[in-house]
Amino acid sequence: QVQLVESGGGLVQAGASLRLSCAASGRMFSRYAMDWFRQAPGKEREFVADLSRSGSSTYYADSVKGRFTISRDNAKNTVYLQMNSLKPEDTAVYYCAARGLGSSWQGPYEYWGQGTQVTVSS
Repeated sequence: QVQLVESGGGLVQAGASLRLSCAASGRMFSRYAMDWFRQAPGKEREFVADLSRSGSSTYYADSVKGRFTISRDNAKNTVYLQMNSLKPEDTAVYYCAARGLGSSWQGPYEYWGQGTQVTVSS
C-alpha cells in the first residue's frame, strides 16, 4: 500500500512559480513511475506530467511543456512538480499518482493523492 500526500499549492499571480511536492509512504516508492494530473472547476481531470521510476524519462502535456518540470528524489520518497511562468489557466487541483510495471502515462494508476489547490490570478 502506498499513500500519497501533496503539498505546496497556493495562490499566486500570473508569471510566478510554485513547487508542488508529493510525499509517498512505504518502501516501494522507486518501483513506481509517478505522474501529476490536474482538475479545473467544471472540467475533467487532465494529465500534466510523467516521470519514470529512475527519473531518467519524462513526458509532458503540451500545455505545460517548457514551463513545468517533474522530478523525484527516491531517497526521500518524494516527487516534485516545479511550475514556472504560471498562467490563470493553470488554476486547478493538482494530484499526484503512482503507476506500476506494465503501465504507461495513460494508465492504469494504482494510487492517488488527495490533491492540492493551485490558484493563479491574472
